[in-house]
Amino acid sequence: MPTFVNSERIFQDALKLMPGGVHSPVRAWGAVGLSPRVIARGEGARLYDVDGNSYLDYVGSWGPLILGHAHPRVVAAVQEAASRGTSFGAPTPGEVELARMLLGAVPGLEMVRLVSSGTEACMSALRLARGATGRPRVIKFDGCYHGHADSFLVAAGSGVLTQAIPGSPGVPPEIAELTLSLPYNDLDAVARALNQYPGAVAAIFVEPVAGNMGVVPPQPGFLEGLRRLCDAEGCLLVFDEVITGFRVGWGGAQALYGIKPDLTCLGKIMGGGMPVGAYGGRRDLMAQMAPAGPVYQAGTLSGNPVAVAAGLATLQALKQPGTYKSLEEKGAWLARELAAAAARRSAAVTINRVGSMLTVFCTGGPVTCLQEAKRSDLKRFQTFFQGMLAEGVYLPCSQFEAWFVSTAHQQEDLEYTVAAAERVWSRASGH
Repeated sequence: MPTFVNSERIFQDALKLMPGGVHSPVRAWGAVGLSPRVIARGEGARLYDVDGNSYLDYVGSWGPLILGHAHPRVVAAVQEAASRGTSFGAPTPGEVELARMLLGAVPGLEMVRLVSSGTEACMSALRLARGATGRPRVIKFDGCYHGHADSFLVAAGSGVLTQAIPGSPGVPPEIAELTLSLPYNDLDAVARALNQYPGAVAAIFVEPVAGNMGVVPPQPGFLEGLRRLCDAEGCLLVFDEVITGFRVGWGGAQALYGIKPDLTCLGKIMGGGMPVGAYGGRRDLMAQMAPAGPVYQAGTLSGNPVAVAAGLATLQALKQPGTYKSLEEKGAWLARELAAAAARRSAAVTINRVGSMLTVFCTGGPVTCLQEAKRSDLKRFQTFFQGMLAEGVYLPCSQFEAWFVSTAHQQEDLEYTVAAAERVWSRASGH
């Protein structure tokens, strides 16, 4: 039987030193009734905890590790960059090369600025939208998470949902009331909000594939409708592709669905596991940013050379022919076979997938918005999570998160995952 003595000892120490024992709430395992495993290392598709237990990993550091853990190409790039210095606070050749690669890949990017996180990218894009339009309000969607900036902690996604926090103390109501949060996939609600506040909405922020209430794809016509409504109202369409960028395809969700936003926020994969983000879009909008224009944003570690090196190595590997075809096939196979296994064991689940990201919702009905996602049986999810962990499969510790398949996952890993899930569902049903 595996033991977790070291994990438990370290976590008990952490509880005395950090709020909740973690540096990000999504790492806490309270929602699944366990203490988190403390990780020592990762290799390929596997994680190893401080007690030596091995897990098949579908978290992938919450999305960035599309090549798996410790990919040799990324590790070599980081080591080589660090050997020259870890930070300069000055321009470097690598940041120009990464910017050029981003612009060549993502349709909506004409200019880009690097930052240090997805949160920073979204908060900067919102400031730019307000500055460029002179309008104060923003529309987002229930269950979509755009980082922890004040304006976005209204009906936010996975972390807030998992911790059962309705919003966040510390956000002044004067700021919160400028954010209109609407049901995802509901164009009529957007049209009504724009009619209610004519000329006041600076931007509509959307995850083109929601990943923070679990994976929820856009319904046919939803993204196209948002584009039309923004054009008619004169507000900006902002795609938060922090998760979907380079995950659902080389050009992100905007390339997959053929919709060009005015601004795009990126993170995760583009940094290869290092802290990095970016925002960019139309040239006339980005020209509003200081020092070219009046809208201010800065960052000492923006374009950090080590993070840039990791990002470049990751994107260069992803650009190899057949990479996304293979990821699509792996994701499709896993979702299909999990659904078949659930059906064999009479487990009421709904599986949503786009590319190599998926969620197994513990509900039998469709999931197209937050309200439907919240119908999931959280007690049943807890049982499923614990069962899969006992089988050596490491899943996101929240019903409202995505699983991520990497290039490091092999067919035998996927087959093991399906067999493990079927065993867990079989035990739960008493079969």
